[in-house]
Amino acid sequence: MMQNFQDVSESGRFMQPCLFSVSYAGLWGQSQPTLDQFIDKAATLGFNSVMLMAKRPHLSPLDIDDQRIAQIKTALRNAHLTCPVIGGYTDFSGFAAPEVPAVEMQIAYVHSLARLASQLHDHPIVRIFTSYDHGNARLAWDQTASFIRECCDRAADHNVTLAVQNHHDLAVHTDALIEFLATVDRPNCKLGFDAWSPAVRGEDLYAAAKKAAPHTVITTNADYVKLPAFQYDSDRVSYNPTGQLLRAVPFGQGFIDYPAYWRGLADGGFNGILSYEMCSPLRGGATEANLDRCATSFLTWMKQHGPSLGLK
Repeated sequence: MMQNFQDVSESGRFMQPCLFSVSYAGLWGQSQPTLDQFIDKAATLGFNSVMLMAKRPHLSPLDIDDQRIAQIKTALRNAHLTCPVIGGYTDFSGFAAPEVPAVEMQIAYVHSLARLASQLHDHPIVRIFTSYDHGNARLAWDQTASFIRECCDRAADHNVTLAVQNHHDLAVHTDALIEFLATVDRPNCKLGFDAWSPAVRGEDLYAAAKKAAPHTVITTNADYVKLPAFQYDSDRVSYNPTGQLLRAVPFGQGFIDYPAYWRGLADGGFNGILSYEMCSPLRGGATEANLDRCATSFLTWMKQHGPSLGLK
């Protein structure tokens, strides 16, 4: 069993890495241990905490009752782990049929996650997303902010912070995301700020991370390589470029400049949760052994580089 990561940074605080259970959920053909087995695995690999995926096959509100919560808390306690974050999945743009109360369903979903999270941790975080772009950007902005504001008010009853992750179309740029946070205007609405999105879109990672850091409570990390993509054109007997394909690789082997990103977070005063995820097809395959190797590579990279970057 690997000893839990407890390296002291120059500030005298600890880095406490977190493993996201989506990595072992079987959604991309990966190995799929049970949630209790995943908790044991995270401890064995050396993580201090876990982030639980708030949908099947892990922590769906449809499947969780008080007895199951008690079992999960026992599993966490036995593994000497905490669960400070639950990863919710939202898209507040709604569905195509206007008569279906899709947004109300999602608000109810987030509210149920807040209740679950409060049973697993004293000061928990629920990660959410904004909206995909279906046109009418101004209306989408105002409506999404209003919906998340209501989610925040309901989550506050359970002492829960909502972390808006920079993945969906609305407010995906760092400047827009911070402006969106101000529009929501709730003290328990913070950021789940990741390097992947600004790196793919060409933002300066150090500047973006430093700007977002004061608002950020969790960052979820993964590394990727860029592969050129083309589509065959039979009329021209040639290929047309279609952009790029990203493929996940062990941490530190991809194109994302994590030293610049994490230095920006540290310089900006970040003092949140460092999570790792494997949430796409992964170099080396989907076997449990490969997942374990990649999760360990994140811890190794952190141990080698984190303290010098000022991470806490």
